[in-house]
Amino acid sequence: MLSRKGIIPEEYVLTRLAEDVPEHARYRARERRARFVGKNGACNVAHKNIREQGRFLQDVFTTLVDLKWPHTLLIFTMSFLCSWLLFGMVWWLIAFAHGDLDHSTRLQRDPARVAEGAADGFVPCVTSIHSFTSAFLFSIEVQVTIGFGGRMVTEECPAAILVLIVQNIVGLVINAIMLGCIFMKTSQAHRRAETLIFSKHAVIALREGKLCFMLRVGDLRKSMIISATIRMQVVKKTASLEGEVVPLNQIDIQMENPVGGNSIFLVSPLIIYHVIDKNSPLYDISPVNLHHHEDLEIIVILEGVVETTGITTQARTSYLADEILWGQRFVPIVAEEDGRYSVDYSKFGNTVKVPTPSCTARQLEEDRSIMDTMPLSPKGTIRKRSVKLKPKFTITDEPS
Repeated sequence: MLSRKGIIPEEYVLTRLAEDVPEHARYRARERRARFVGKNGACNVAHKNIREQGRFLQDVFTTLVDLKWPHTLLIFTMSFLCSWLLFGMVWWLIAFAHGDLDHSTRLQRDPARVAEGAADGFVPCVTSIHSFTSAFLFSIEVQVTIGFGGRMVTEECPAAILVLIVQNIVGLVINAIMLGCIFMKTSQAHRRAETLIFSKHAVIALREGKLCFMLRVGDLRKSMIISATIRMQVVKKTASLEGEVVPLNQIDIQMENPVGGNSIFLVSPLIIYHVIDKNSPLYDISPVNLHHHEDLEIIVILEGVVETTGITTQARTSYLADEILWGQRFVPIVAEEDGRYSVDYSKFGNTVKVPTPSCTARQLEEDRSIMDTMPLSPKGTIRKRSVKLKPKFTITDEPS
């Protein structure tokens, strides 16, 4: 473990291979920069030492929705069991206080007095309550509205009628909360985001004579994302002129896309690009900076409204410095076939090398002669399919 942190020299870890390792390489390189946002969109942030835990109870419904499924199902089951047991105890106490249990016991011990018990005018609060088990079963029947016909509330005890009303109201509240919680968990917005995909790598290449940061985004479903918008941020450690260190400074990136602005029409995969100019935080980035030691992370956020449900969804991903490919561009994946456009998602993240200057955007803007010394890639040619048409008729000379 200490060797993985770079504390113990490599020669003490791999003794047999240490003789072949150069002197300058006997210590492991420092670990890769921790992500702020994962490739799957999960935020890599741990909240610790939260003192005001009671704030979570002020919004119980959101807290229940945010819980994991095992905890939610456990609370779902325990809420019903506890309510059944609680009201089962109440029904047992009512029967005990009214003497229903003693009367039922006498009748059970001497079946010959059943007719006498009916003739002496004794009316129980709840019929057929003999023990706590029968009271518990009656509680379940009341709350879930199951009427087996063996037990029922009589007009003898007003308290029993009041408990019947209260239990029905409590059961409806529990059903509404728990079923609403499960519905919200199954229809959460991030479920739709699973079919919104981003390219594994981003690229930097020339476009219209300027260095551009590019990535590809696509939607696997046929149902569209309405009012889809996309934005990017650079997250890096910065220091102010006063010496204040900001460990996670978020800097917005101005983007360009085929339809202009931040809104996109995501019917087919699109290449979203950012022109690296003097206002860009990537203005001084060159190929030598694209390694895993560089303190650089670019976050991409795609938001929109799901067409089928009307719920706002958000998909996120990020690119570290070593996940940005310099001098490459994405291959085309949209083609026209049989009168319609088809998308080949097997080539979604494929890239191809293109001539790109190995300098920063600042150096390219200050010295445009770099473009003259760089070989340009040939323009893509489109091969047209040659089709031989057979004549549908023939012309012959008429006999004279």
